[in-house]
Amino acid sequence: MRQRLTRSINERMIAGVCGGIAQYIGWDPTTVRIAYILISIISAAFPGILVYVILWIVMPEEEFPWRQH
Repeated sequence: MRQRLTRSINERMIAGVCGGIAQYIGWDPTTVRIAYILISIISAAFPGILVYVILWIVMPEEEFPWRQH
């Protein structure tokens, strides 16, 4: 079964977007958060916030293990 990109239910600071990305690519969530913040600052911050909100809306939340089909 192929892994899906979902928002993390365990590794979340705000909405689980960076935690979900980290799980998907196999990185440490803290590394992904720091990289995301640095990229957002370099790109004048606003696009990073906008992308985060869009991902928050578009990415489905990870299912609880006991609810998976």
